[in-house]
Amino acid sequence: MKFFQFLLTLCCITSITTTAGAVESVVYKMQKAANEFLDSLPPELQDKATYPLDDDEERTNWHFVPKYGNRKGVVLTDLDMTQEIKLAELLAVSLSAKGHDKVNKIMDLESVLYILEGANHRDPELYFTTIFGTPSADGNWGWRYEGHHLSLNFTIANGKLLSTTPNFWGANPARVTVGPTTGQRTLKGEEFLARSFVKSLNATQLKKAHVAEEAPQDIYTSADKSVSPLDPPGIRISDLNKKQIFGLTRVIQEYLANMPDDVASNRWEKLSYAGLEKITFAWAGGLELGDAHYYRIQGPTFVIEYDNIQNNNNHIHAVWREFDGDFGRDILREHYAHQH
Repeated sequence: MKFFQFLLTLCCITSITTTAGAVESVVYKMQKAANEFLDSLPPELQDKATYPLDDDEERTNWHFVPKYGNRKGVVLTDLDMTQEIKLAELLAVSLSAKGHDKVNKIMDLESVLYILEGANHRDPELYFTTIFGTPSADGNWGWRYEGHHLSLNFTIANGKLLSTTPNFWGANPARVTVGPTTGQRTLKGEEFLARSFVKSLNATQLKKAHVAEEAPQDIYTSADKSVSPLDPPGIRISDLNKKQIFGLTRVIQEYLANMPDDVASNRWEKLSYAGLEKITFAWAGGLELGDAHYYRIQGPTFVIEYDNIQNNNNHIHAVWREFDGDFGRDILREHYAHQH
């Protein structure tokens, strides 16, 4: 088993040589950028943007559909150019360059949907920022950036980044067919790397991995406030050869790579600690480009779900969830209990 863990580590393209200090430096940059953003807002917008950290009802009130009338926080349309720059800086330090680019592309797709539908709620500025608690380098706080097809949640306790989930990314259209960006594919890696991996399986392996002929209409976890392991789990990573293990870790890496390198590496360490050999992969639907399809990657502590079936199989929903760590709730609960 030790050799198997070593093999998985070699196959992963994410470096796992990180330190607690490196992740803490991300938190420091995040709190500095969050405070600069808040300081740029007038009092009425600060009131809109901030909620107590222990407001569990609002912190877990997340979604990825256009529910603009019900979202809390300060919306991009209320910000001037200076405030938008400060918010962009907060996003930039909280994500990798790759993740930040995906955010911009997902938001830009609202303009494509406006061309297709002409609906006023298709607006790349209808995205909301909410700060929970008071940002500090060594305190407890969090923040959320959310709108159609995006929900990015961050929770910090004692200066440590406890949670970056739920972490939702969507794309409609996944492949643009109109306008100046025709041909652009958003979330291409999430789709193409997974298809490449599943097509590398032999007949016996595919029988284990292919859990349904038809893809579900959406991800099973939806916008649930908490999630549990899904069945059937599919094929175990321990049933794969070296090349296939590398292929599957490349898919996981695509999701990890949305975060800064130090945060992604720390996430991989947590997966390793929980047991890499317990990771499973399940696929539903067709295997060819253009077919409706779904997959999930699941371990003892997390699940990645992906679905592409809506809008003629050109509409992606992809999410990373933690069974015990979403919103940092369970860890924060233990933290507060220990303090008291």
